Amino acid sequence: MRTEPLRIVVAEDSPTARRLLVEILRADPGLKVVGEAKDGVEAVDLTQRLRPHLVTMDIQMPRMDGLDATRRIMTETPTPVVVVSTLVERDIQTSMAALRSGALAVLQKPVGPESPDFDAESRRLRDTLKAMAEVKVVRRWPDRVAAPTPAAPPPPAATPEPTSTRARVVALAASTGGPAALFRLLSELPADFPAPLLVVQHIALGFSQGLASWLATAGPLPVRVAEDGEVLLPGHVYLAPDDRHLGIVEGRAQVSNAAPINGFRPSATWLFRSVARAHGAEALAVVLTGMGQDGLEGIRELHGARGRVLAQDEESSIVYGMPGVVVGAGLADEVVSLAALPSRLLLAVRDGPQPA
Repeated sequence: MRTEPLRIVVAEDSPTARRLLVEILRADPGLKVVGEAKDGVEAVDLTQRLRPHLVTMDIQMPRMDGLDATRRIMTETPTPVVVVSTLVERDIQTSMAALRSGALAVLQKPVGPESPDFDAESRRLRDTLKAMAEVKVVRRWPDRVAAPTPAAPPPPAATPEPTSTRARVVALAASTGGPAALFRLLSELPADFPAPLLVVQHIALGFSQGLASWLATAGPLPVRVAEDGEVLLPGHVYLAPDDRHLGIVEGRAQVSNAAPINGFRPSATWLFRSVARAHGAEALAVVLTGMGQDGLEGIRELHGARGRVLAQDEESSIVYGMPGVVVGAGLADEVVSLAALPSRLLLAVRDGPQPA
């Protein structure tokens, strides 16, 4: 159990916004602001010199923006980075790119004390930073420099037995590390993917549409925020809207404002229960990297309905919480690396009934 305060570097070019953020953090004795940066260059330098537990990163800054600063930190001094961004399209898209470069989460910039939600949002910010500071980040290699590879690749994992039932729908859930994992997965799926993909990704309010727009650039599959009642088409990706559950009823999207499940809305459990009830053995669930155990109870129901469950492996997960509890409960039909996941999905959705 941690006894010392979490040491944080705050990177924000606006003096007013930086002062507000620092005051919010200092209201918690478990947090200590050890450095303040007004641009990305200072953020990189302070991270190298002070070795904080976490960096909060603004996006639009002079000299070096938050994306480049995140890249530098993750290649030179790997440290948990949380992007604190505005709900402006340019900032949202850059924030998503920062997630792919190694940032752990993106949060909306806090509102001022005059807002009735100020106290609740401040607590949420502090709680998120405490959780993200515990994540063990790894060094990211610049695009122009390949990471060292072993002299010989490890032996391939055993190919799973073909399933007797083709998956008609794919339901995916993720939290911390999920946007980058989804981007990589979607970049490797073909345009003729023969099933709809429904996604619950835990992300700060206001960023779902930006996430959908960013994921749409990953590959050929269209990505959109789901609308209640719309027909779910093969080869299309549907994201749960802000603060709404996502499910499926008779081939159409179900968007619901029903009560949160264990504090989550959207909830992975809601999604998995829905596809289990709609498709049973023809449902495929994928549990990606993420903190906590959202989705576990839904996976139990889907597993009981003879649907198939894939869980991301620990080595390729940023946080092995959500997939880890599914594996620990004995509910995963297969534990899959992120690199192997596209081929496993294609096997599941293209594999028809096998001859006797």
